[in-house]
Amino acid sequence: MLAMNKFRILGITAITIAATILVTSCKDKKSTGWEYAPNMYEHIAYDPDQKNPNFKDGKTAQVPPAGTIPLGFTRFDYPNTRDGYEKASGEVQNPLHNTPANFQEGEVLFSHFCSPCHGATGQGDGTVVAHGFPAPPSYSKGQSSRGGAMKDLTDGKIYHTITYGVNAMGSYASQLSPEERWKVVMYVHHLQTL
Repeated sequence: MLAMNKFRILGITAITIAATILVTSCKDKKSTGWEYAPNMYEHIAYDPDQKNPNFKDGKTAQVPPAGTIPLGFTRFDYPNTRDGYEKASGEVQNPLHNTPANFQEGEVLFSHFCSPCHGATGQGDGTVVAHGFPAPPSYSKGQSSRGGAMKDLTDGKIYHTITYGVNAMGSYASQLSPEERWKVVMYVHHLQTL
């Protein structure tokens, strides 16, 4: 008799659970059911394109205050002009020490980003030249399009060119951090002596 009561209790429990599942699943077709962590779906913060009553202009996406610098950003206060290029030549020096580790990293960065055009040894014989693009000048023998020998380029001129680009060469500021650019400058000075 005790075993029969256990089976009866288990049966009633199973029928109750099944009936509950059946009733709740057929209730509302548009309902998504219970939400676990509803803040993941209905966030409190405003979206950047939403109106925001917390600001005078009603915009959520605000322009940063004048003169602020993003975290981790390094300023380069030389404009992308001929005068900025010449000013950088006289005032900008490589802040990194010429260590074997920096030199090796500069070599790797040069081979990844610069050698397709400039060639592995900086002679302007990269793979893109073989596909019909104009050859950049050789670091050791060529003449700069801005005047002067490529072998005489200073830290500031090379850094300025990597940052802004020149002629067919685009800017590499988005691909190389300021520290990486200085390491490339270090390696380019080595190529100027070849």
